[in-house]
Amino acid sequence: MKKSLFFSLLVAAALHQNAASAQALKWPEITQQNKPWTRWWWQGSAVTEQDLTRLLTQYQQAGLGGTEITPIYGVKGTEKHFIDFLSPKWMTMLTHTLTESKRLGLGVDMAQASGWPFGGPWVTSEDACKYVAYQTYTVKGGEQLKETVSYIQKPMIRTVGQPIDIKQLVEPIAKNKDLQLHAFDQVRFEKLLPLQALMAYSDKGQTLDLTSKVDANGKLNWKAPAGNWTLYGVFQGWHGKQVERAGPGGEGDVIDHFSQTATQHYLQRFDEAFKGRDVSSIRAFFNDSYEVDDAQGESNWTPQMFAEFQKRRGYDLRQHLPALFGKASDDQNQRVLTDYRETLSELLLENYTKTWSDWARTHKALIRNQAHGSPANILDLYAVTDIPEIEGEDLLRIKFASSAAHVTGKKLTSSETATWENDHFLSKLSDIKKAMDRMLLGGVNHTFYHGTNYSPQAAPWPGWLFYAAVHFNPNNTFWTDFAQLNRYVAHAQSFMQAGQPSNDVLVYLPIYDSYGKPGKVMLQHFDGIDHGFKGMPVGATGEALLAKGYGFDFISDLQLQQVKNTGKTLQTGGGSAYQTILVPAAQVMPLATMEQLIKLAQNGATIVFQDQLPTDVPGLGKLDSRRAAFKKLVGSLKFSSSGGVQKASVGKGSVLVGKDVDQALTAAGVQREMMVDKGLEFVRRRHDKGHYYFVANWGEKPVEGWVPLRVGGKSVALYNPMTEKLGVAASRTSAAGTEVYVQLAPGESCILETNDAALTGPAYAYMKATGASQPVQGTWDVSFVSGGPELPAKAQVKELSSWTSWNGEAVKNFSGTATYTISFAKPQGTGEGFLLDLGRVAESARVQLNGKELGTLVGPTYQVFVPKDQMQATNKLVVTVSNGMANRIIHMDRNKVPYKNAYNINMSSKLKENRGADGLFTAEKWAPKESGLLGPVTLTPTTTNGRQDKASPGL
Repeated sequence: MKKSLFFSLLVAAALHQNAASAQALKWPEITQQNKPWTRWWWQGSAVTEQDLTRLLTQYQQAGLGGTEITPIYGVKGTEKHFIDFLSPKWMTMLTHTLTESKRLGLGVDMAQASGWPFGGPWVTSEDACKYVAYQTYTVKGGEQLKETVSYIQKPMIRTVGQPIDIKQLVEPIAKNKDLQLHAFDQVRFEKLLPLQALMAYSDKGQTLDLTSKVDANGKLNWKAPAGNWTLYGVFQGWHGKQVERAGPGGEGDVIDHFSQTATQHYLQRFDEAFKGRDVSSIRAFFNDSYEVDDAQGESNWTPQMFAEFQKRRGYDLRQHLPALFGKASDDQNQRVLTDYRETLSELLLENYTKTWSDWARTHKALIRNQAHGSPANILDLYAVTDIPEIEGEDLLRIKFASSAAHVTGKKLTSSETATWENDHFLSKLSDIKKAMDRMLLGGVNHTFYHGTNYSPQAAPWPGWLFYAAVHFNPNNTFWTDFAQLNRYVAHAQSFMQAGQPSNDVLVYLPIYDSYGKPGKVMLQHFDGIDHGFKGMPVGATGEALLAKGYGFDFISDLQLQQVKNTGKTLQTGGGSAYQTILVPAAQVMPLATMEQLIKLAQNGATIVFQDQLPTDVPGLGKLDSRRAAFKKLVGSLKFSSSGGVQKASVGKGSVLVGKDVDQALTAAGVQREMMVDKGLEFVRRRHDKGHYYFVANWGEKPVEGWVPLRVGGKSVALYNPMTEKLGVAASRTSAAGTEVYVQLAPGESCILETNDAALTGPAYAYMKATGASQPVQGTWDVSFVSGGPELPAKAQVKELSSWTSWNGEAVKNFSGTATYTISFAKPQGTGEGFLLDLGRVAESARVQLNGKELGTLVGPTYQVFVPKDQMQATNKLVVTVSNGMANRIIHMDRNKVPYKNAYNINMSSKLKENRGADGLFTAEKWAPKESGLLGPVTLTPTTTNGRQDKASPGL
């Protein structure tokens, strides 16, 4: 069967184009911010100025835009080179890095802890994270409590490194020796916990505050009145969470994120370290996720909790301790739990995130923040963050960060990318491209690799390694072709950082349904749908919107209060425009939120409720009055049914209720992007004269044909960010609106730019085979040019196969780069050139024909167009292929060659089957991974043109 050719959006640089018209279309100039950045781990902060300069130069040459400095745990055997975090010497290394980065045109962000979360040796017990404990007692009328009112914290210790008996330790942990060796994760010392409150509740409904009647020895001086009394003693404990993966000088307690005083004290240490130093070129300070409760128990208390609760919720929490601890009626339990969780959410927002942001501004810097995993409404945390950052590859999870950026008018959303893309040493550049595309599709436009180790030149291969899976450093064999991927990302982000977001639907986040949902612990941590909203309708609704092609952003109650009408259009506080608000089957909703929705409808908006209207208000304070007002408001809506959707006219607008979201949104006048029906994914942004689309095909089949655009224009430009080809796309107007012709192979992506004006640039050149594929046959000369552990001998092969299948052990153990050279006669065929298809490649390739570079191919498709005039009677083809790191690592693990030499976590495996007897990563059981040029290599005569009617509808 004739081989299908779908090398989309690729034309030769030598295609004859009109020079004057070519100026009409051009790639945006690539800036430092357009390029991908990387997290840069300084292990043990054992850095030198010479190696810092060397590595920064390599990063710049590879096309990275900047680094985020994260000091981290050290490497064994290098202890004498350790530099304590924020010490004068450490600051000298930082200022050198800032100076050299500025010279090289690189940006610099700085993690604001040595590891994560915020914490360190300067954090006192007063400022350390805390938890609440309680004890109940029973007393009959006329009697006194015989027990002491006390709570002794049980000792516990968790180490990632060498275990130690807690009896050998002193408090605080930072005063102990060998902190890197033990790598403390959590430590609680045995101690008597301070009493926060003692409340008495009678069987007749009376409540008494007995706190002041407890003496220093825990004796309660009180005789119970008539009745049966239950006493609740509330105590404040020390959570004991330590900074994870901390480097030298950064070990210590994690701060109380709910306390403004704790946050301010923590940041003062940086003011002291920065004094007299020029750190003005630090662009942003970074928080590497919350993760305070990645431990035993949780940090769920702060010393000012009772006072803050009273101020914010309007009632005394001490009057409702049974409900706080789940011992009252289900309704009371849920309402008090909701108020407790909302209070902590606000404290985390105001006392940590806002306080940190305000501090950064005193240094003329931004904050980059991973809010996910926090016990708070992360949309609000991201909203006060200059650059919200996400991780993971679930689109709904990604959208929490990008939604907050879009709704509040922030230009950038960043990502920790490819954290655990595969297990160690297995990730290909094509895998990473998919991960980068995933981020772009979720609305991220400022990607960070996770990550890059500082590694001294003297360190043996593979150099210093972090425990996460993808190793973006010059020792990785894919580094030779890494710049190609980085340029692709920079091109894509140059469009995705321009203009404004263009989504149609605001999806209300029903966080109060989650706040009131009881669990095994008191807090609810929020991270995408799975953590906080699992099993709730919002998850299925979000997936349905993605599948149907609706552009949407999540919005919080707080952010909804900033939304205004501009006719039927809704405008958020950040200036972004939307067509409607969708409420995904919320059970409860604050009165203020419902009032705002009705107000927006009265002023012309269409508000859509999925399945039903909310039935109640959350929380306990002023419940009767709030509930009555809510029911009156909802009762004022008079619905009529039409086509499965109920509609209530409200002022100039309307409220819709329907079970089927697609049907309800259609009734609201919202159109979807129908390109998703063809298996394409997209993200869209608005510019002054039209729209930008990033479109990706990560399906298993190629996509070729007319693709409808929800928002079109008079003309459409098409850009291929991988090959840098561009032109005016074939487009037409149909009943579906503007349609554009695309060719996208699996794993391929493009940028579409619609414009209200007619574009006059060159027509985009589509590819069409004019004849059958012809194999490139003959003898391939193979030379191994770089890598190790040793360079295998040269080889000659007529049939292409993995070099690991060839004779000898050297080829099986080898990781690196080899050149494949062959001579062939000019093939037959008509057209402007030939499509060179390398077939299968393990894992990336650079192609040269007759001494001219044709391109670097990172996959998953390995094809390049060869203009006819570059063909000679006899041609020399050189394909330079780099495989992965795995085969050399297999050899090292089997021969017990040490390379896993770090303190702390050393090093974990993502997959259970790759763990050795010690529970850590090993590749010793792996078979050698396929490597090299696998083929078959073919040439296909191909024509190019800018007109769809000459492009094949199904090559």
